[in-house]
Amino acid sequence: MISKDAFQKELDLIIANAIREDVGDGDHSSLACIPDSATGKAKLLVKDEGIIAGIEFAKQVFAYVDEGLEVETLIEDGSQVQHGDIAFYVSGSSQSILKAERLVLNAMQRMSAIATKTTFFVKLLEGTGTKILDTRKTTPGIRALEKWAVKIGGGENHRFALYDMIMLKDNHIDFAGGITQAIKKTQDYLKETGRDLKIIVEARDLNEIKEILRSDGVYRILIDNFNYEDTRTAVNLIGEKCLTESSGGINEETIRQYAECGVDYISSGALTHSVYNMDLSLKAV
Repeated sequence: MISKDAFQKELDLIIANAIREDVGDGDHSSLACIPDSATGKAKLLVKDEGIIAGIEFAKQVFAYVDEGLEVETLIEDGSQVQHGDIAFYVSGSSQSILKAERLVLNAMQRMSAIATKTTFFVKLLEGTGTKILDTRKTTPGIRALEKWAVKIGGGENHRFALYDMIMLKDNHIDFAGGITQAIKKTQDYLKETGRDLKIIVEARDLNEIKEILRSDGVYRILIDNFNYEDTRTAVNLIGEKCLTESSGGINEETIRQYAECGVDYISSGALTHSVYNMDLSLKAV
């Protein structure tokens, strides 16, 4: 999985690129009417309800824009919030607060929506032993934020990208000439390149489950688009040989039934690709 240092580098890139995109050669609205010496204070106002996320990221944004900005945190990431709550105060240069405002709000609104949806799914799985996973179905350029939000909401991160885990899906298998060939070629590749990456293999039916099980070294089997009965059968076939993951069109109405089939994980792209932003505002005090 991606290291903490690599993850932080992703966050640093997001902040630098977002400020470049938004500020360009200057925030001329602020420069035109607010003196350089002006100071002020603003509050992050919640105008919705759900799970707040992105407060720690906001601190990084403020520090990047102006190390002199001070943040007083009232509510921590992962907390349940409601309309009227104040998550934090930020004080210092008025120009700096305004320069950071839009990136802070854009990030926190989306992160909070993802954390809220993840928490909802986590509660649906309570008592089953099954964990919810995100996917790579994220917004290009801000994957680190969206996967961070999933963790804040109580979910688990799947692989971060193409480089930190091997995932042999239907196209890989078909292009490689079959499941056994794909697994063998992958293991040879990892040995030749000296890489230590976990291998996940997708199965489209029970016959493919059986074929995967004839190979050693598979970390997890992706039970893709199976019905409940076949999922239970697949879990029984796999036993303790490797971990199991269900995916494919699973939603809030079906997730509990799939979990009760005994899978270790359920992955859902809906955690990140189908959310409505939480309503937040940064208001001068």
